[in-house]
Amino acid sequence: MKKLMLLAVGALCLLGCQKQTKQEINYNVERFYDLEVLRFDVPDFDQLTLEQKKLVYYLTEASLWGRDILFDQNCRYNLAIRRLLEQVYENYPNKEDEDYILMTKYLKRVWFSNGIHHHYNEDKFLPEFSQVWWYDAVYQQPEDTLKKILGNNYKDQFAAVSNVMFNPEVLKKKVNQAAGADLILTSACNYYQGVTQAEAEEYYATHKDTSEEPLWVGLNAQLVKDKDGQLVERTYKVGGLYGEALEKVVYWLEKAKEVAENDEQRLVIEKLIEYNQTGDLKTFNEYAIAWVKDIESRVDFINGFTEVYGDPLGITGAWEAMANFKNLEATRRTEILAQNAQWFEDNSPTDKAFKKEQVKGVTAKVINAAILGGDCYPSTPIGINLPNANWIRKEYGSKSVTIQNITDAYDKAAQGNGFAEEFMLSAEEVEMARKYGSITDNCHTDLHECLGHGSGKLLSGVTKDDLKEHGSTIEEARADLFGLYYIADPKMVELGIMPNKDAYKAEYYRQMMNGALTQLVRIELGKDLEEAHMRNRQLIANWVLDHTNKENPEVEIIEVPVPVDKTQQDSPACLKHFIRVNDYEGLRQLYGQLLAIIQQITSTGDYQMAKELVEKYAVKIDYNLHKEMLARYEKLNLAPYKGFLNPVYTPITDKQGNITDIKIDFTEGYAEQHLRYSHNYSPLPTFN
Repeated sequence: MKKLMLLAVGALCLLGCQKQTKQEINYNVERFYDLEVLRFDVPDFDQLTLEQKKLVYYLTEASLWGRDILFDQNCRYNLAIRRLLEQVYENYPNKEDEDYILMTKYLKRVWFSNGIHHHYNEDKFLPEFSQVWWYDAVYQQPEDTLKKILGNNYKDQFAAVSNVMFNPEVLKKKVNQAAGADLILTSACNYYQGVTQAEAEEYYATHKDTSEEPLWVGLNAQLVKDKDGQLVERTYKVGGLYGEALEKVVYWLEKAKEVAENDEQRLVIEKLIEYNQTGDLKTFNEYAIAWVKDIESRVDFINGFTEVYGDPLGITGAWEAMANFKNLEATRRTEILAQNAQWFEDNSPTDKAFKKEQVKGVTAKVINAAILGGDCYPSTPIGINLPNANWIRKEYGSKSVTIQNITDAYDKAAQGNGFAEEFMLSAEEVEMARKYGSITDNCHTDLHECLGHGSGKLLSGVTKDDLKEHGSTIEEARADLFGLYYIADPKMVELGIMPNKDAYKAEYYRQMMNGALTQLVRIELGKDLEEAHMRNRQLIANWVLDHTNKENPEVEIIEVPVPVDKTQQDSPACLKHFIRVNDYEGLRQLYGQLLAIIQQITSTGDYQMAKELVEKYAVKIDYNLHKEMLARYEKLNLAPYKGFLNPVYTPITDKQGNITDIKIDFTEGYAEQHLRYSHNYSPLPTFN
């Protein structure tokens, strides 16, 4: 799955989508640090049949049982830290203690990030409460409880855990992408133990499957050294690593299989069960192929080890899950795109040698998420494209989704926040975003996921691993550029997807503004960009600005004197930077030129070219510009990062225990939800 995160901080598509939900929902739940927690509605759930509702319910349960896995994958100390924090949170006697209050905020942050590293910039965040207080609070807990959490040598383990929490130099980056470093030894993630980057790269180069239908070696395993110093894989499976959680996942998948909508969906679930039980990567390929072929079912899901962003080498998948069902009305636009996939491929501005002669199996839909799990929770993508294996894409196609109830929730939670007025150049751009921002945002997501990731081809002998640590950034840029190039094409109006020939300008302005300026509010002053999606967006914007016509620029950053008090013309002015687009068609041509370059890099596996492009345009941030963006954003009092609470699904049964309906509740609080998950869905040992 390739993730497309919201382009605008604070959800700039906030200016559209005024559609009211049937049920009153408080979308804004809670805010702390740079994070805000929202709720999302699940429209049309009541239109599902009873069997479909039961299927959704069983898949939501299967989605929740992998939560511990992601915590452990993100850092081997995460489960210990979370469990100790929760123990103190629930049992410390003085809830008014200042250190307790600070600990509560820290715990909420740990829940949001699935560990002690920021979910987006991946830096470790440090406690604000006293370490002396922390020791006292923990040792007030019953000894049996501490042994249960940490083991019989709990004192030594607690000292080690506390050092990880409080020492800024220990495990300070979840995934390190800094040039020149050993990316494994300097990353806190738990995909390797006692292994260097050179050893891991040699191991996977030796074990790479070069057959026509290759296995994704390493996708579901932790690489470690055995007692003899030999590299071995600990496979994620029932009876293996994370087996206690996967056994529960399998239980609920078995129940889901009983109410599958058709034989194709039943086969998908059976193959996933078998894969979880055996860890066999051949079975995973069979599952992925079956999943792509199942296009008739209304209910669908993701469940397992999928995205490789969390692995510094981009090999092993993080656990994630999502249960969903098709939004029938909105899906019509993605079906149109899928039906015309060959036209888009043929007319791409890329070299003919890098185009697919025959586009196969592209299916796309708009969905309503029912539950978010693992790496999709609480922060979630708004678009998904799977599977990630290029040979399956080539032979069987891919399945793409746009998650509309999530984008709707962003919109409703962010209405009237002042973001557009502060960062857009004039009322013209604000009005353009208000009028077209929602449809262009969704259409860009559709193109990115439905066609962008599935476009192009790799030349013979080229693999997904050739771009190494820059692979994710280049791939996201490729899909983004594909969507940007085509959203302005007259074909989109001809197909009835875009309302008119000028609507695309809303997305063009937002892309440039966000990539070059506003996404910087998510980064601590003085830091580099690390996350792949952010690097992708800055790469595109900075490359375009560097290659614009110097005498008559298609797009530029300009400095504008703005009155400090806009209500008074004679108020002192300050200088602010804005994006100005002078030639939208010219900007489209620049997007097309960069798309051709990025596709060449992808198709040929040109690591050196990828490295040069990323390091020149995607990593470094202008300090003064960064400082200005942070100051302007701070005045708006907004949270740059947002995530979600899940609805609560409760079966309604008759006297015989048969399920007669599924009830949804949207009132559970943030702390209540995470504590319930920790109590009810936490089967793993503290250290794995």
